Amino acid sequence: METVILFPAIDLKNGHCVRLEQGDMARATVFNLDPAAQARAFAAQGFEYLHVVDLDGAFAGKPVNALAVEAMLKAVTMPVQLGGGIRDLDTVEAWLDKGVARVIIGTAAVRDPGLVKGAAKRFPGRVAVGLDARDGRVAVEGWAETSQLTVLEIAERFEDAGVAAIVFTDIARDGLLKGLNLDATIELAERISIPVIASGGLASIDDVKALLAPGAKKLAGAIAGRALYDGRLDPSAALALIRNARAAA
Repeated sequence: METVILFPAIDLKNGHCVRLEQGDMARATVFNLDPAAQARAFAAQGFEYLHVVDLDGAFAGKPVNALAVEAMLKAVTMPVQLGGGIRDLDTVEAWLDKGVARVIIGTAAVRDPGLVKGAAKRFPGRVAVGLDARDGRVAVEGWAETSQLTVLEIAERFEDAGVAAIVFTDIARDGLLKGLNLDATIELAERISIPVIASGGLASIDDVKALLAPGAKKLAGAIAGRALYDGRLDPSAALALIRNARAAA
């Protein structure tokens, strides 16, 4: 239980902190014009690990919001995991050198599995895979395209590669506050040995409680986005639940 982490999310678009609905860039809500200030706010609330996505980078295939990411790295001391536009080893190395604790490779995990395996071998514990599913199939290129591969099929490619985690997002729920798809996420976690982080739809303290239930014990954590920005999830209450669960474990 000590591994369960609640990651607050900062999604970057045009240098701003936004939330999307179902990954649609046209359905973006700006929540903070200063991502570094948002990162500091999350740190002050007691979060211990920050989840950041360069949305523009995911579409462009290369980092776009680098200045905003670098500002966040300077603003907080907690570790940062970063995804979006990371498609080659040079980009992986550059971000890790700049202080990112862990990179998340999404599209390239589908298109170029060798990149993930090479990066994970070279940087042990610092490479994660982002698998974003629409109706069970993995979407790529900023969710603009859907592949024919299932989440499990891709996850199994990396079983012995040394990947630190898999971030599994249910696109249908992302940004809509419908609740985490824990059934699918737990099913994935039980089929592979890589730690799995749930993403997409976390809506309330009930999702955090479900994350800490015995049936979800294989999950490594969950990502919280819109619920934090909308005030539907009280950070202090959520983090207290997690601390108490750890203490009781």
